[in-house]
Amino acid sequence: MIIRVRIATLAMSGLLASACATSRPAQGAAAIATATLRAADGREVGTATLRKVDDALQLELDVNGLPDGTHGLHFHTVGKCDAPGFATAGGHLNPGGTKHGMQNPQGPHAGDLPNLVIAGGQARGWTARTQRVVADSTPGGLFDADGTALVIHANRDDDVTDPSGNSGARIACGVIRRM
Repeated sequence: MIIRVRIATLAMSGLLASACATSRPAQGAAAIATATLRAADGREVGTATLRKVDDALQLELDVNGLPDGTHGLHFHTVGKCDAPGFATAGGHLNPGGTKHGMQNPQGPHAGDLPNLVIAGGQARGWTARTQRVVADSTPGGLFDADGTALVIHANRDDDVTDPSGNSGARIACGVIRRM
């Protein structure tokens, strides 16, 4: 019963999409965008697929070859992934000017996503949904003038510390490409 109340509360606050990671891709929903994730040394370490599902954007990841552990994952404001530090991806997507973190009373950023758990060097079929990101070309949208990147960080996102959740260095990055 407590879990259902928490889920209902999250759904009402618009956070349910980012609070749940599942392993089921959307059935029949066409991909609207993809990204190839690369490590700082240029190795391909994963793929991301974005789909419009109901009133949410669904992100599906397959990652291989990154360190085991829990890693912060965010949409970043610029569609550039220049190695080694991926600083060209800019900060987290945050058109509303909020604070970072799904547990922050003044947050979250639009680009905040659930942590990614990698075990045995991989995460296959990882899926999360968000209603805070728009898949259009308006300012702050995924396909705005300078695009958007998806970034995996070295450490766990604490979901509260502004501006990046203490999630550490950027270890993989992919530019979101419209299908």
